[in-house]
Amino acid sequence: MKTSKHFTFEIDENGVGVLTLDAAGRRMNTLFPELGEGIADIVNQIETDAAVRAVVIISGKPDSFIAGADIDVIDTVQQASEATAMCRELQNVFARMERLHTHKGKPVIAAIHGPALGGGLELALACSERVISDSPKTVLGLPEVQLGLIPGAGGTQRLPRLIGIANAIDMILTGKQIRASKARKLGLADEVVPQTILLQVAKERALRAARGQGATAPRGIARLKSCANTESLQTLALEENPLGLRILFKKSRDMLLAKTHGKYPAPERALDVIRMGIMEGIEAGYAAEADRFGQLAISHESKALRSIYHATQALKKDTGVEDPTVQPRETHRIGVLGGGLMGGGIAAMSVMKAGIPVRIHEMDDAGVGRGIRYVQKLVDKDVTRRKRSLADGNRLMQQLTGTTTMSGFENIDVVIEAVFEDLDLKRKMLREVQTKGNDKIIFASNTSSLPLTKIAEGAIDPTRVIGMHYFSPVEKMPLLEIITTNDTAPWVTAACVKLGKAQGKTVIVVRDGTGFYTSRILAPYMNEAAWVLSEGAPIDVIDSAMMDFGFPVGPLTLLDEVGIDVGAKVASIMQEAFGQRMRPPQALETVQDDTRKGRKNCKGFYTYENGKKGGVDATIYGLLGIKPDKNAVAQNDIQWRLALQMINEAALCLQEGILKSPRDGDIGAIFGLGFPPFTGGPFSFVDRTTAVEIVRKLETYAERHGERFEPAQILKDHARSGKAFRG
Repeated sequence: MKTSKHFTFEIDENGVGVLTLDAAGRRMNTLFPELGEGIADIVNQIETDAAVRAVVIISGKPDSFIAGADIDVIDTVQQASEATAMCRELQNVFARMERLHTHKGKPVIAAIHGPALGGGLELALACSERVISDSPKTVLGLPEVQLGLIPGAGGTQRLPRLIGIANAIDMILTGKQIRASKARKLGLADEVVPQTILLQVAKERALRAARGQGATAPRGIARLKSCANTESLQTLALEENPLGLRILFKKSRDMLLAKTHGKYPAPERALDVIRMGIMEGIEAGYAAEADRFGQLAISHESKALRSIYHATQALKKDTGVEDPTVQPRETHRIGVLGGGLMGGGIAAMSVMKAGIPVRIHEMDDAGVGRGIRYVQKLVDKDVTRRKRSLADGNRLMQQLTGTTTMSGFENIDVVIEAVFEDLDLKRKMLREVQTKGNDKIIFASNTSSLPLTKIAEGAIDPTRVIGMHYFSPVEKMPLLEIITTNDTAPWVTAACVKLGKAQGKTVIVVRDGTGFYTSRILAPYMNEAAWVLSEGAPIDVIDSAMMDFGFPVGPLTLLDEVGIDVGAKVASIMQEAFGQRMRPPQALETVQDDTRKGRKNCKGFYTYENGKKGGVDATIYGLLGIKPDKNAVAQNDIQWRLALQMINEAALCLQEGILKSPRDGDIGAIFGLGFPPFTGGPFSFVDRTTAVEIVRKLETYAERHGERFEPAQILKDHARSGKAFRG
């Protein structure tokens, strides 16, 4: 047996060597230099040791295989050539591992339980076969594009040859992760078994393969030929001839650019590398893969996306309070006030992610039923997609109860209020909860704009009042914005931060104030869209401009989705708090007065039919008394005016202490509002553009459009000092 602090290698009586990877001092295995060198040493031994007939690679970690490359190592790269060399080294090691079977007759089987991502999957692709567990924790993927990178250890070349070009393009360009059943269907997994027999089955397959008795399943194009269905035949027609391949790659590029608007170079480079490997040969593909990885590793986009990754990792360890002695109290039961979309989503994540029993309170039985059905729908979806078993789904639903009174709330730890955005109603619910609940019950409001301090007025105990601002739809949006007042007890904050993480959220903590952080920086952005519309810019031109800038949807589409009436109400609250700087144009009020609420009443900036969005509702131009002209406001001006409003307001939030840090500001804007991730967020955007340039642009627009563009003092200070926000 050979051992090191990161692995063991033991050969059994049948000549099957088991390489157990267990990186010392790390919760999960990652591919870092020492581990890579260790694998190379083992390959050396296997090549020359006649006692080794076959090999199984397995993880010594309880719930993960290899989670990918060590991002910290990539962060140390200063030159593209350094990253390229790192890739070439791993490519060579994995190529030698692959040749153990093809040249030495010694098959290597990957036994996978838990995540096999990035470099972890690339290692598995270099193996002869892959046996994976049927656990929901087992996922396979190449998510490098999400960090602005591409697979660099052969993944762009081996995956297309294993599962087909179109399937590989889909996985690599999206970074999607797939589970056991899908992996088996694609041919990425050769066998799916319970975790309890994973090693046993892998060793048996290794021994059979060493004896030449393994039945190798068809792969790549051969697999497509073996499938007698229309989809496979259509894919085969594209992948088996040069003309079809050109069509496939062109169609893939067109679809990619429609989604990324050319702002994310990594998926484009990945597509190029896949194409080169197919068209020019695998060795050319390997060389191109390493070269493009090196270029991307030092790109602004990848650095920004990696900064987001590091920020989210840091937030996972952040308790939300400054005092390290404060320990979060456990939440054993949750009450949710309101069974609508927000309440139902909060209840679902509490049960499905956190595993905490929930009691929904509504005005009547119908309301309770709506909330429970909402959760049931999401649980059923998981069962259908085989993310959980039917028995597990039934168990989760048994943790959900409902009431039209406050019965049962005396045993609840945290009550999350998700009722209408009405101050008097929220105050009433707070008083009722603190009167009928226990003396440690936490009241958390899901308000999106009302100051928490006002809601807490008249509370029996204001120290147990906090804000938990979720985003809709709760089950999809990753951010939770927690709001504290001067009275909120630190233990309450810590408890709610821990609860939010258990619900699967990325959590930031901000100080109380009108609009808090996310709603506050969104308001001037939306207002500016309405101002630009008032100047004659067409609705679709405004939306397209901001999508080209990098937002997932345009501001007027977003207003239709949120509800024009809701947007107008928030605008009114913001103007009352911040004065003329937040004054919306008359256009917004005019649109609302025309009973336009957006999607919910199928009447907004766009038309709707059977719930589906159509084109621009041209009648809105006559309503506003404007003649649309695509040249009324230049696209560049639309983009800068709207983006600067959000950036400047973010700076004001930091200046006023609403934000704890620029890091939280970047994460909140990206995860809550869709600020373009490739920029790293508003503060990272300022750093890259320079505060000097941002202030100059704001002052130029202030001369043209007034005080709403007056630069925040903190931006002026950074412009003078040259200090970076995220340096």
